[in-house]
Amino acid sequence: MPVHYELLATCPHTGSRRGRLHTSHGTVETPCFMPVGTVGTVKTLQAEDVEALGYTLILANTYHLALRPGEEVVKELGGLGKFMGWHGAILTDSGGYQVMSLSHQRQLSDEGVTFRSHLDGSEMRMSPERSIEIQAALGVDISMALDVCPPYPCTREEAVEAMRLTHLWAPRNLDARGPNQSIFGIVQGGVHPDLREESLRAITSLPFDGFAIGGVSVGEPTEMQRPVVAANAPRLPVDKPRYLMGVGHPGDILHAVSSGMDMFDCVLPTRMARHHCLYTLEGRINIAGKKYERLDAPADPGSVFPATERYTAAYMRHLFKAKEPLGPRLATLHNLAFYARLMEEIREAIERGTWPALMERYARA
Repeated sequence: MPVHYELLATCPHTGSRRGRLHTSHGTVETPCFMPVGTVGTVKTLQAEDVEALGYTLILANTYHLALRPGEEVVKELGGLGKFMGWHGAILTDSGGYQVMSLSHQRQLSDEGVTFRSHLDGSEMRMSPERSIEIQAALGVDISMALDVCPPYPCTREEAVEAMRLTHLWAPRNLDARGPNQSIFGIVQGGVHPDLREESLRAITSLPFDGFAIGGVSVGEPTEMQRPVVAANAPRLPVDKPRYLMGVGHPGDILHAVSSGMDMFDCVLPTRMARHHCLYTLEGRINIAGKKYERLDAPADPGSVFPATERYTAAYMRHLFKAKEPLGPRLATLHNLAFYARLMEEIREAIERGTWPALMERYARA
């Protein structure tokens, strides 16, 4: 079934929204954070780990899954959720991010994008129609429209061209959708207020099932990212879910929620975990640091979670120094537990009207 957004409450202090996103694979409480499972796995974790942490929606990537194992294989085996043993909902990025990240090995035209596979150099053509077709074959709950994400920094002319192609492709994404397929449109425009205004009007005029702000987490400093979010978020349709793509620093999430955004994804908690970094209420720490060598206690007493509570900071440091796979796994469990708690406390603060206290609690995170 198409996704459906239910608005439950609005924070009296800010524009924060408390809602529910109803999908074919369950209800997602919002605001929510989506762990990134690019190729059908949240790195180092099993599906049941992610579920046990309380997550009900994850993100995967169309480009990567189309290359390997191929969408037809996934479809034949029952869809991406069944394939990876995941019981919750799934959102897929369209391949638009790779238009930016693989710019050195792709060609753009009005018809779409032609990639050179990062695996073997073979040619892969991705049009809006093809992207939507792949996502339908994967059997996901939310398909993202194929767009063009401009890099940062880029010239105004590059931002204009990326926006032009995004707008040109937007209705083609919708025209290609299958029965009951939900598609989110993406607002682009770089850091230029007038382009963002133009893009917001163009994208929200189309009957997408949800709306995303893209292109604000590709290298922009915070002082350039946040004004774009603050200006655009409140103007997205009230009755549809609002998704801020690629933003994951706790402070940026809090700012975006207070601006009216509902959904987030980012590789930060999982990627930084593999580089021995833990998220704490005192900020991000390097658990491999010398100071933790003999610490027979958690690194952050304020962030102790069931999945990792039996392991001391000294032991986690040892695992990383010994290059044991358990180190990244425990760090990933910790970080995703931290993010799950952050989102739960955000939802509670909106419901109870305690937003100022929440901001104080996470002031250093």
